[in-house]
Amino acid sequence: MFIRPRRNRKSAAIRDLVQETHLSTNDFIYPLFLLEDQSGSVPVASMPGINRLGLEPMLKEIEECLKLGVKAFDIFPVVDEKHKDKMATKSYDSNFFYLKALREIKEKFPGAAIMTDVAMDPYSSDGHDGIVNDRGEIVNDETLDILGKMALAQAETGIDTIGPSDMMDGRVGYIRDVLDENGFTNVSIMSYSAKYASAFYGPFRDALDSAPKSGDKKTYQMNPANQREALIEADLDVDEGADFLMVKPALAYLDVIKLLKDNYAQPIAAYNVSGEYAMVAAAAEKGWLNKEATMHEMLLSIKRAGADVILTYFAKEWAKLKNS
Repeated sequence: MFIRPRRNRKSAAIRDLVQETHLSTNDFIYPLFLLEDQSGSVPVASMPGINRLGLEPMLKEIEECLKLGVKAFDIFPVVDEKHKDKMATKSYDSNFFYLKALREIKEKFPGAAIMTDVAMDPYSSDGHDGIVNDRGEIVNDETLDILGKMALAQAETGIDTIGPSDMMDGRVGYIRDVLDENGFTNVSIMSYSAKYASAFYGPFRDALDSAPKSGDKKTYQMNPANQREALIEADLDVDEGADFLMVKPALAYLDVIKLLKDNYAQPIAAYNVSGEYAMVAAAAEKGWLNKEATMHEMLLSIKRAGADVILTYFAKEWAKLKNS
C-alpha cells in the first residue's frame, strides 16, 4: 500500500506532532456553588467530588485553581427557601450574601474572570426562570425588568461577564441596554443561546435546590429534537449584542456546537453540564470507566466540535493532571 495512515500513529512523539485538537486550562470556566454560610462546605450528593462552598473555602478554591492555570469561574448562589419569593427580589438586593461575596471575590482576585448567571430560578419560590402568573404561565416581557435589575446588581460588584440562562425572548438586548445605560459597557454577555430542556440538569438543580415547583421548562428552553431553531436563537442574540454564544448541554449537542461554530464569528461556549459530569464520576466510582481518560476524551470532543470555551466541573481536576 502506498498510503498508510498508521505511519502517523507509530509513536507518541509522532502522534503529538499531528494532533489536531488541543486542550488547555485557558479553555475552561469552572462553575462553583456559593453557600450563605461563609465557612460552609457541603457535598453535592449527585456530583461526587463537587462541594457547595461558603465564601472562605471558595476563596481558597479559586486561589488553588489560579495557581493551576484555571482563570475563569462561574459562580452560582445556593439560596435558602426563606429568601425566595415570586419576584426573586433578593437577586438584586445589594446586601444579599451572593452580591457581597462577588464583590469580595473580585477585589481579592482582580485578574480572575468572574461570570455570573442571570435567571430567576435560584431566587424564585416557583423555581422557574421567569415570573409565573396566576394561570401558571411563565410570562416573558414582565420578566425582563427583573433580569435587568439582576444583571445591573451583578455588574456593580465588578464581575466580568453576565450569563443570561433564562431563555426569555429579548433578554440579551434588554440586559445590554441596562448595562450600557448605567456605564457598564465593558461587562460582557455570554448568552445561553441554545439552551435545551434537558434531562442532564438534575444534579445542578440538586446543588441549588432550584427545581420548578410545578410544571417544567419546556415553554422557554429548547426542544432537544431541534437543531435549526438554534440558528434563530443565535441570530437574535448576536443582533442584541451577545459577546459569546453558548450551547447547553454540550455532549449530547455536539452537532449544535458545530453548527454555531460554522455560522458565527463570536466565540462559542459549551456547558459540560452536571449530568454529564455525574455520569462519568459515578461510573468511575463503580470502576466501570477510567475517570481521567474519559474526562479528557469528553472535553476533547467538545473542543473538537468547535467550542472555544468549555464550562466544566472537571476544570480543576483536569488542570491538576496537566500540572502533575
